[in-house]
Amino acid sequence: MSVMSIVKEVNEVVHRVRVKLYPSHLPATEGKYVARTSNEKALTVEDVCAALKNRAGFTGSYPTLVENVKAFFDEMAYQLCDGYAVNTGYFSLYPNIGGVFESPDDTFSREEHPLTFRLRIGAKFRRLAKAVNIAIVGLGSRIGVVSKFTDRRSKTVNKEVTGNGVFIISGKRIKVAGDKEDCGIYFELVGEPGVRIKVKDDLIENSPTKVIGIVPVLLAPKSYRVVIVTQFNGSGSNFLKNPRTIISNFELAAE
Repeated sequence: MSVMSIVKEVNEVVHRVRVKLYPSHLPATEGKYVARTSNEKALTVEDVCAALKNRAGFTGSYPTLVENVKAFFDEMAYQLCDGYAVNTGYFSLYPNIGGVFESPDDTFSREEHPLTFRLRIGAKFRRLAKAVNIAIVGLGSRIGVVSKFTDRRSKTVNKEVTGNGVFIISGKRIKVAGDKEDCGIYFELVGEPGVRIKVKDDLIENSPTKVIGIVPVLLAPKSYRVVIVTQFNGSGSNFLKNPRTIISNFELAAE
């Protein structure tokens, strides 16, 4: 077998990971996004062995390779269940006992002390991470985006909002739908999350890419973000179980 190792000190980007962006639900990150890898499927042992055979030039028998790799993992699992940690060079796996024991004489309980197996990344993977470029390829399938807010009275885009005036919101998957009470369109005070003024539910237009309505009269002369709370699932008539929140990444000045 003549396989060149890809694990070495690297100074250039030689790999690429494709990611999509999804709304962040972490504290104090409302309106922001987190990245999740975007792959068509998880590779199987057979897939990786085929790549080793075709891309990396493995000269042995493919069926034997697959059989041996599966045998290795079976034996690794056996050793882990006997309490051993296994270090592959790329990562380590080790048994972990959860919960706490009341005293040195306390007995083991599967419910209170669940056995799990944890993974720790090794030095080889940490070095490889330096050679990986991240390519953002779009938004997650259920994500919604407020891309443009047009204030008809002031004739501005993503700048101002006028009380009692007509607005047009353009974006992606922004249709207001659902049976939860908090579904709707809001103007939220910047710097005061949760302080929101709701738009009346009788919208002029309500589609996945465009929503038209009337701005509430009582808007203090401050800065706001557009907030849409909806159970729209992106297609069809079924609602999402829980509402999702879409927040504009721009601010509007109320005049």
